[in-house]
Amino acid sequence: MKNLALFIFIGFLMVPFSGVSQWRDLLDKDLSQWDNYLSYRYPEGYKGDIPKDTEGNDLKPIGLNKDEFGVFTMIEEDGQQVLRISGEIYGCVSTKSEFENYHLKLQVKWGDTKWHPRKQLLKDSGVLYHSIGPHGAESWRSWMLSQEFQVMQGHMGDFWSQANSAIDIRAYLPEYIMNPVADKSQPFLALGRGEEVQGYCMRSANFEKPHGEWNELELICFENKSIHIVNGEVVMILKNSRYVEDGKKFPMNKGKIQLQSEAAEVFYKNIKIKKLEALPKQYQQYYD
Repeated sequence: MKNLALFIFIGFLMVPFSGVSQWRDLLDKDLSQWDNYLSYRYPEGYKGDIPKDTEGNDLKPIGLNKDEFGVFTMIEEDGQQVLRISGEIYGCVSTKSEFENYHLKLQVKWGDTKWHPRKQLLKDSGVLYHSIGPHGAESWRSWMLSQEFQVMQGHMGDFWSQANSAIDIRAYLPEYIMNPVADKSQPFLALGRGEEVQGYCMRSANFEKPHGEWNELELICFENKSIHIVNGEVVMILKNSRYVEDGKKFPMNKGKIQLQSEAAEVFYKNIKIKKLEALPKQYQQYYD
């Protein structure tokens, strides 16, 4: 009877609690939950015009699921599945599913290689969320309409609006050539399409680890709110995600997740997502 009781007890512990969301792995050796999109190899000095061939004709982007160049590959490191993004061609991997009300976790570290047109610039990538519509919607013709959790050397957690998106961020006002800077003590500042402030905000502080070490990034999205977290530190508080079309504002709280290829070698692993039924209590204070 003792053995039977112990078996029943252990079995009870192994059964998930009803209503408790579980972490879902988004990464596997076949990238089966992701599409990929490639646009162009950009030359130095790109200013937003469609690249042309030698006869002056507009080039078409490489397109969806046509990565014959090995920009997105799965490798194994210390027994773990790791996504390597070479950065050679601009583009992204994007989830096949859309998500809303979730907690996203992932780890990221830099490689050694940089490509044109960013050879003399900081290494760059990004996590784009609430992604909707076609690929290639913004000036680099590479990504969907979305909100960006910046992944850049020294700037992990910055915000960029992609295409015609906008959002409100707790941040200091910009002045002259200075950008807005996120700070939990400040009121919400509207920025992006249709607003006086352009669509960029710097994270509150730099919590990036040294080159070669893994950084853990977390993104909390619930209803119209989102929070950027870098290595356990909240670096940005956002709300009222939206896009603007023909002068009208539309909520944008659901969509795919994209990981950018942006002229730098970068590695991602342990990409997990969990559905939220409410905003976690420790973050509610930022919206009081």
